[in-house]
Amino acid sequence: MKFSIITPVRNSMDTIKDTIASILSQRHGNIEYIVIDGASTDGTIDVVKRYGDRISTFISEPDEGIYDAINKGISKATGDIVGILNADDFYVHDHVISQVEETFLSHKKQAVFADVRFVPRDNLEKTVRYYSSANFSPKKFRWGFMPAHPTFFTYRSNYLTYGLYKTDYQIAADYELLIRFLYTYKLTFAYLPQAIIKMRLGGVSTRSIRSNYILNKEIVRACAENGIYTNMFFLSLKYFVKIKELVRTRNE
Repeated sequence: MKFSIITPVRNSMDTIKDTIASILSQRHGNIEYIVIDGASTDGTIDVVKRYGDRISTFISEPDEGIYDAINKGISKATGDIVGILNADDFYVHDHVISQVEETFLSHKKQAVFADVRFVPRDNLEKTVRYYSSANFSPKKFRWGFMPAHPTFFTYRSNYLTYGLYKTDYQIAADYELLIRFLYTYKLTFAYLPQAIIKMRLGGVSTRSIRSNYILNKEIVRACAENGIYTNMFFLSLKYFVKIKELVRTRNE
């Protein structure tokens, strides 16, 4: 199987090298790596260019945000399977893609996802939150739960058939796409029971109370557009689970 891994980036000079290294070190022999840069001004472009033709496709131009960048990457992809790895994130070991491929082949499903470890920006070995996708089911979208989006892999043909990310969402286009794929169009999925990605803290959806409000408001919209009823109260209950994730981390 050929994998297309897409990294959307803008002004991530200090972290993009870890992302790139984690992909180029993968032992899987058939990876197409696509980097879509939103006209960075901080030296990110120079960092990416150092890797030369080891990066299959590199585009740097103004865009409409992260989801527009991802859509550009998907449009350039030629692999069987598409995965997305943001410029603050990196794979935890060098056989992640091989394990994802094995999961596709052994389970015969349309999508695969796994778990994520959140780490501080100044200590990549310390896990401060463990996001498990183990108990996900499509009915949980109503309550604000989704599988860890950074670990989501699916066939490129599904994007061609069921659509790309909606760029009129500020934060929750990933939530809407997962609802559309896994709930509305009922793509089958398999869970890989391990953390395959480390994410640095400080993402768009966790920066402030206002960001969380926008996120939840967009989740309500995403659910409504796909025939699921929810409301802000239902979504507020998910924060009790997030507390459990922090407690679990401290007890590991």
